[in-house]
Amino acid sequence: MAAIEKISVALPADMLDLVKQAVKSGDYATTSEVIREALREWKGRRETHDEAIAEIRRLVQEGLDKGGWHPLDTEEIKREGRRLLARMKGTKGQRSR
Repeated sequence: MAAIEKISVALPADMLDLVKQAVKSGDYATTSEVIREALREWKGRRETHDEAIAEIRRLVQEGLDKGGWHPLDTEEIKREGRRLLARMKGTKGQRSR
């Protein structure tokens, strides 16, 4: 087991109440156990987040490497959206006849 060092942590009243309630309910033996588990979960979430970001970057790079990528033309996207919207409105009008 790693060496243990004591530190002081300031918590808002609502968080302190949660920690104390976890001990009082018997879920944990000490407040230190509550904090250690919270830190382990926090560490795990950070690692998962970092892995997800790395995977997204890898997939983006893979897509770029395959080619066929081109920058988005926002004006073309708007024109296409307006065209589709007009067609949808026209179709609705035909149905009500």
